[in-house]
Formats: sequence, C-alpha cells, structure tokens
Amino acid sequence: MSHDPAARDPQGTVDFGFERVAPGEKTARVRQVFESVAGKYDLMNDLMSLGVHRLWKRFALAQTGLKPGMSALDLGGGTGDLAIELARQVGERGKVVLSDINPAMLEVGRGRLVDAGCAGNVETVLADAEALPFADRSFDCVTIAFALRNVTDKDAALRSIARVLKPGGRCLVLEFSTPDPLLKPAYDLYSFQVLPLLGRLVAGDPGSYRYLAESIRMHPDQETLKGMMERAGFDKVGFHNLSGGIVALHKGFKF
Repeated sequence: MSHDPAARDPQGTVDFGFERVAPGEKTARVRQVFESVAGKYDLMNDLMSLGVHRLWKRFALAQTGLKPGMSALDLGGGTGDLAIELARQVGERGKVVLSDINPAMLEVGRGRLVDAGCAGNVETVLADAEALPFADRSFDCVTIAFALRNVTDKDAALRSIARVLKPGGRCLVLEFSTPDPLLKPAYDLYSFQVLPLLGRLVAGDPGSYRYLAESIRMHPDQETLKGMMERAGFDKVGFHNLSGGIVALHKGFKF
C-alpha cells in the first residue's frame, strides 16, 4: 500500500498544497480559497476540465443506487450540481442534504437549488465532514465529489461518513487521483502552468488554482484511499479510474 503523503507528520502538521501547516491553519486557508472562488467555481470547473467534469459526475450519479423515497447526503457539495440530480433520484418523498463547510459556496448552492426547482426536498447544512451533525444511520447514500482532498483529517471524515450511513448504504468518493504515468508530463504542464493562468484570467486568483494543482498531488493514490475506506469501516471497496486515472470513483458499502 502506498504511503499517504497527506497524513500528519510527527510534528502534527498536515499538507496545504506543498506546504506543511498546523491542522487549524489548513482548515482556515481552505475556507479562504473557496470563499475567493465561489462566484466563479462552476465556470472554472467547465474551463479547467473542458466540461468533462460533468461526465465524471454523471458516472458517479449512476452508481448511487438511490430510489424514490430514499435519503442522500452530498458532502462538500458546494454549488449543488450533484444535489440537484440526487433530489431528482429520490423524488418528492425522498430527502437530500447539501452540506459544505464554506458558507460562500453553500450560498451559491442554495440559489442553484431554487433555480432548479429542487428546494422542496433539499436541505442545506453548514457542516464539517470530520464531525457530521447527523444521527447514526441517517442516509442511504453519501457522495463527496472533489472535496475529500481539502479535508484536514480524511480518516476522521471517512469514519464520520460511515457512521451516518444506513446498513447497506453506500459512499461514493469522486476525486482527482494518480493518472497513468504516460499522462504525467502533459498533466503536470497543464496543472502547474495552465490552471494558475486560467485562475488569474477568469477568477482573478491564480494562487487558489495553484493550490488546486498541489492538493491533487498530495491526495492519496487509488490503492491508498481504498485502504483508508476499508479501515474506516466500509466493505466491498473498489474504484474505477476515469480519464486514465486523472479522476477515480471509489465506492464502499456500509454493513
């Protein structure tokens, strides 16, 4: 199993991109990043991925196993694109919670839910993934898309997700991962040159998109994250690489 480069070192520091910082400082700085980019977040996702992020999310949504009347939690869901589709899957009798630690992102999400006509069965909750404010066995499915790498204590977050899942429920983690080695030179060039440039031109914030590229490199690889999910209490954990491993969808069940 590969070492998790994002784990705490003996001094108790964690990664913030390529820096090592105190856990509380990482939490605060991640919050600042997403407050800065909230208004341009969806536009930047389309530009950065050439729209492919929509296909990655569509693939994840096809794995939820949700039926009308069920309940789902979209964790770190920000602007609400997954929550809107989850709400359609569970229908009017079901329930979806859109949760994020960042108020600015959640405010954008609330607006999108209203525009999509999904406000009736979606609740928005400001929450920390490491200590979810929900009862045990509350949800049939928990999704977390492109947010786990920003969590300070990923192991605590995975345990928290396992706690709030119902028996037989599933966790879906959609996240940037470790691509095929043949893709690495072009991927690195794009990540460290093009992304900060896009961030400067479109969002006026190259630093936040430099952090994005660095945080992806510090995130556990596919096998490491699989092991972390198993230790957190998930069964039948597997992953599916997308776009040559640039992104991976991990799925685990709670029994």
